[in-house]
Formats: sequence, structure tokens, C-alpha cells
Amino acid sequence: MSRHVPMADGKGVLHILQDVNFAVRAGESVAIVGASGSGKSTLLGLLAGLDVPDAGTVRLAGTDLFALNEDARAVLRGEAIGFVFQSFQLLPALTALENVMLPLELAGADDAREVATQWLERVGLGGRLRHYPKHLSGGEQQRVALARAFAPHPRLLLADEPTGNLDAETGRAIIELIFRLNREAGTTLILVTHDESLARRCGRVLRMSAGHLAEAPPQVA
Repeated sequence: MSRHVPMADGKGVLHILQDVNFAVRAGESVAIVGASGSGKSTLLGLLAGLDVPDAGTVRLAGTDLFALNEDARAVLRGEAIGFVFQSFQLLPALTALENVMLPLELAGADDAREVATQWLERVGLGGRLRHYPKHLSGGEQQRVALARAFAPHPRLLLADEPTGNLDAETGRAIIELIFRLNREAGTTLILVTHDESLARRCGRVLRMSAGHLAEAPPQVA
């Protein structure tokens, strides 16, 4: 899979991703590491079908994402993929409970309120159901985002620098929560991070450099 964009001066092409090819097994945890600007977030957007490659494709549970139109890709994302972002991406006009209910309601769940409440309790926010994002700390907002990501029972969780906006102590707590919830749910995890120690907690580490992706060698103890 490849992704290119024209240079700002119009005199060439910037190769963001070049011939990226890898597979992830169901239930596996994979970290993608690399310097800023190496193409990690672009790759994550392609894996979710949010962006379209110039060459190649992505298959999710046997479905070719780019054989689908944009609306069909959105439906598949809602059914199969959960997202955790660095910037939380909560809707400010909705309470914590309503933020978690939203993807469930979009999927037509009849028990959205009950399921959302259960997930907020699982992430330690049972007493914050009616709080708006502006009244929550960064760590609490990321916990809401985790509950929202896991509540629809996705097959795949995509996490993009999930601790990037958190202090070290809060970040560690969020990471422990991500791995615990992921283990309990049996979800496939693809984690984009610049944190090498965090990456090593995943089953595999892939390194992005200058648009190329390669398996990182195991760390020597």
C-alpha cells in the first residue's frame, strides 16, 4: 500500500507511505513506532478507511475496505473498529454518558444507555455520567474515550498516541487500562506510539521510517 501527496511547491511528490505490506492476526497486539512525520498516523487513517491509498488496499476480516463506497466504509467502521485518539475527540455538548452512548445509538442498539453506563463504571467513572468533558480532567476524558471505543465490542482497536496529552502518571494508568480492557475483550490492538517502552508491551513492534514499514528486531534483555 502506498500514499503520495504533491509537494507544496508543486515540483514533485512526497512519498508518505511506500509499499507497506503487513498482516495482523485476530486478537494480536501490534505497536507501530517511528519518528514524527514518518507516516504512522497516515497509516492508521488508511487502516480505518478514513483515507484512500494511491496503490494497494486494506482488508478487514476479509472485506476489502476500498471496494466499498464511503458510506459503506463508515458503516463497517462503526461495526468493527474502535478509536482512541491523543486529543480524546469527545463531543463537548454531550455528557460522558451521552458520548459513550453515541456509537451504540448510531448502530441501532436498544440498550445503549445501559451498556454505556456499564462501560463507564468499568473505567472508574460511574460517578461522572452526567459530567461534560470540560468538567473532566484529561485522564478522565481519555477514560470516557476508552469506554466509547470498547462499548460497541469492536474487532479492532486503533490507538493513536493515547497518552500524548497526559502527564506521566496519568498516562501509565491509562495504558494499564487499555491493555486490561483489550485483554478482557479479546480485541485486536494496533497502537501508534513514539514511546519504545510502551511499544514493547505489545506482541509485535513494527517500525516506520521514511514511509517504509519493517518488523523491529526483538529487544535483547
